[in-house]
Amino acid sequence: MSASGGTRAVVAALIANAGLAVAKLVGFALTRSSAMLAEAIHSVADMSNQALLLLGGRRSRRAPTEAHPFGHGRERYFWSFIVALVLFTVGAAFAIHEGIEKVRHPHEMDAIWVAVGILATGIALESWSMRTAVIEARPHRGDLSWWSFIKRSRNPELPVVLLEDAGALLGLVIALAAIGLSATTGEPRWDGVGTIAIGILLGAIAVVLAREMQSLLIGESADAEDRAAISGAIEATPGVESLVHLRTQHLGPDEILVGARVTFDPDLDSAGVASTIDEVERLIRAAVPTAHPIYVEAANSDVHSDSSGSP
Repeated sequence: MSASGGTRAVVAALIANAGLAVAKLVGFALTRSSAMLAEAIHSVADMSNQALLLLGGRRSRRAPTEAHPFGHGRERYFWSFIVALVLFTVGAAFAIHEGIEKVRHPHEMDAIWVAVGILATGIALESWSMRTAVIEARPHRGDLSWWSFIKRSRNPELPVVLLEDAGALLGLVIALAAIGLSATTGEPRWDGVGTIAIGILLGAIAVVLAREMQSLLIGESADAEDRAAISGAIEATPGVESLVHLRTQHLGPDEILVGARVTFDPDLDSAGVASTIDEVERLIRAAVPTAHPIYVEAANSDVHSDSSGSP
């Protein structure tokens, strides 16, 4: 996985969730809290998520083949989509089922303070994991809000880990509140209500992630800043009269397919056109290093020019 993939954030989340999964399962065995069980399943699902993200990063580095001439960069989008569609959805369904069962058939909890201690430790570990993800994401976020960054990022790992960590923190708080209410009111059904709330939270995260990853799998254009830089590089090339249209698409977070149709100086011969195309490609790569492969097509000089850089 490239440096842009947020490997450090994924590994930090994996370490935190491995410890939390064990602690929560022990806590469930001692307390019989359905909210604690839901949180344990949540952590196990998160561990699987991070393992799949690392797998996707590794597989995306495979060399192009005859069947996949543009490489395997979208593997990172595919495995992130699997994370959202399968693991989060399964975790949400399990938590909601357990919560409903607890509400229908309530039972008293044991060792409440053990559960509180485990959940408090979990909040500390998840806070560390989220801090790592925030630090890793900050250079890529720019001036965007965090929500805009999650929606617009072409990098799948960082939005997944950010949402995972935010959801995990909120889930821990919900579990802590549910167990606290059950202990103070003597009504164990609060534990079930908290479990259902954790399931709904997981389901909401699954929907957001699945929608964003679906868009990336279908193919999104380069962002506005990169499109403007590519357009500027083309129009600044000596021998280019105008940019007729530009098409871009992310083959992966670090690969942008560029197709451009341009008009050239009519005084150029075929060798001059070829040399100008080479210069166009060089300037595009200088402006946007992730732009490759690049295809430049000559257009008739009377074709209407559209240099807006639209996807």
